[in-house]
Amino acid sequence: MIIVGITGGTGSGKTTLARELAGRLGEDRITVVSQDSYFTDQSHLPREEFEKINFDHPSAFDNHLLLEHLKALRQGLPIQMPVFDFAGYRRLPEPLTVYPREIVLVEGIMILVNEQLRQLIDVKIFLDADADVRALRRVMRDLKERGQSLESIYQRYLATVKPMHDIFVEPFKKYADLIIPDEMQKESAASLLASFLECQLARA
Repeated sequence: MIIVGITGGTGSGKTTLARELAGRLGEDRITVVSQDSYFTDQSHLPREEFEKINFDHPSAFDNHLLLEHLKALRQGLPIQMPVFDFAGYRRLPEPLTVYPREIVLVEGIMILVNEQLRQLIDVKIFLDADADVRALRRVMRDLKERGQSLESIYQRYLATVKPMHDIFVEPFKKYADLIIPDEMQKESAASLLASFLECQLARA
């Protein structure tokens, strides 16, 4: 098994690249684990407190559980991955059963910050995208998929997203094995990475 980490700032294309790789290598060979699924449950808080939560800080994630799950997958065991509801800022009661496969793709903005996660990931990939492009992608995603208002997206971006990126995402790019610029089409990147991972599996 190879554990591949895909990281980069918000809107850098992590999920898109993961899907492209799954399509090229075969979904029966890849398991995708999103760090966003491991946000700490906040359902115990009053609704007015939700907007104050810094979801772009490393402490927002239950990395202990994520580590346990990645280790279990490496041992050939299925996991019960949390399903996080971004509209209600809570974990849904029914987790998702995820099975181990040849390649485990773990994607998220903070996977290089935690040293234990870094050590567990065999191939670390950083998607380097222009800040303006990432910001626009973030706006579109949060409007369409997460039901947030333009005002709340704007306030959160200035208050937490950008400063946390500058502190916890960009500096940890140095730990990446491969940095992919946004100018490189995701299809091309996926093709090259798929060939590379095939070689790694053959050698293993």
